[in-house]
Amino acid sequence: MNILYLLIPLALVLTLSSVAAFVWAVRRGQLDDLDTPALRPLLDDEPEPPRR
Repeated sequence: MNILYLLIPLALVLTLSSVAAFVWAVRRGQLDDLDTPALRPLLDDEPEPPRR
C-alpha cells in the first residue's frame, strides 16, 4: 500500500511531462508536415553547380 504513495505522484509527473512535451512540439510546428520528412531521403539529389 505504501508503494502507491510513490507511484501515483510519479505517474502524475510522467503524464504532465508528456502532455507538456506534446504541447511544445505542436507549438514549434513539429507535427505540421508529416509527409515531407519521410520522402526527404528519396529527394536528396542536389543540383550540381555549373562546370566551366
